[in-house]
Amino acid sequence: MASWKLPLIVAALTVPIVAAFRIGGAAAGVAIGAVAVLALLVVAAQLKPEDPIVSAPAHDDRQHLLVVVTRPVEDPATIDEIAREAGDSEAEVLVLAPAKIGFLDRWTSDVEGARHAAQQSLVVTVAALAKAGGAAEARVGDESVLQAVEDQLHSYPATKVVVVSGDGEEDADRALLALRARLQAELTHIVA
Repeated sequence: MASWKLPLIVAALTVPIVAAFRIGGAAAGVAIGAVAVLALLVVAAQLKPEDPIVSAPAHDDRQHLLVVVTRPVEDPATIDEIAREAGDSEAEVLVLAPAKIGFLDRWTSDVEGARHAAQQSLVVTVAALAKAGGAAEARVGDESVLQAVEDQLHSYPATKVVVVSGDGEEDADRALLALRARLQAELTHIVA
């Protein structure tokens, strides 16, 4: 953020509140303050990061494939597509499954069930890849596909990201739009 923006934001919040206290008294000042805070919260909630998502640098010349699965993948056609995306047998493959946490589970910090379901998806997917002749590592990620990919790319040098989702998964579709706009690595979407 430019250095001149923060003082401008502070002034835009405080000047109306001070003026309302001075002109209309305490009730008007508190009311204008509440409106200012509400406006600030609405604007902050609508802001989305637009920084590019860059993967960690690779230490070798191999292809590094990050496969994000939103459901267990064992369909042979989908597994073959993933294998084609990986290319040669020297490619390093990492399968990432976001832990889908429910609303109440998030508030009660009960993430164990979601992590267990994500781990089951990983076991099924990695076993299907192994059966087809490919080796892969597996990790559980954040509940948001976008955040899971961004977190993983801080340490994993992906040259290509493959998102495997079911038809009509709104969360995955929204994440794909954001990934297409921000991801620096090649992106492929496979509908399972």
